[in-house]
Amino acid sequence: MKAVRLLVIIFIGILVNSCATLKVPSVTKYDSIEGYKYFVIPTTSNLTSGTGSVYGGDYGVYGATTTKSVNPGDVITGIMMKQGFIRLPEINPEIINETLIINYGESGRRNIAGGLVGYTIEVTINFVSAKSHKTLASGSAEGMGETEADDIRQAITRCLSALLSK
Repeated sequence: MKAVRLLVIIFIGILVNSCATLKVPSVTKYDSIEGYKYFVIPTTSNLTSGTGSVYGGDYGVYGATTTKSVNPGDVITGIMMKQGFIRLPEINPEIINETLIINYGESGRRNIAGGLVGYTIEVTINFVSAKSHKTLASGSAEGMGETEADDIRQAITRCLSALLSK
């Protein structure tokens, strides 16, 4: 009886602990980004996702859906502009010493509570020198929201916040 009780307590503890816990963003800084004030982002495409529900009552079946979309490049641009950086459409050789290339990618998914609660999406963002093509900083962070678009927006925000912190 005590063994069953202990197993139930451990299971509940693991379930509660893993429900909404996002991993701390990981950042590796190889060199400073001070002195950079321009950036270029390779083209990213929109992601559209949605949620929905259906329920029935005495008078029929009803449903509702929510659709959201996100363009990672637009989210990154907004955050970088807020920090004082200027987005360029392409690399300008005259200011190449002050230009970052920002690369973005979805780098993983992790089930929460075995997939019963949902999952997180992880993104990785790299800051690369436009002149030397060397990585100056790299970060990864998770996001979890109502839709995949929310997950990605939250992950990008958390990752850039960690990358841009002093």
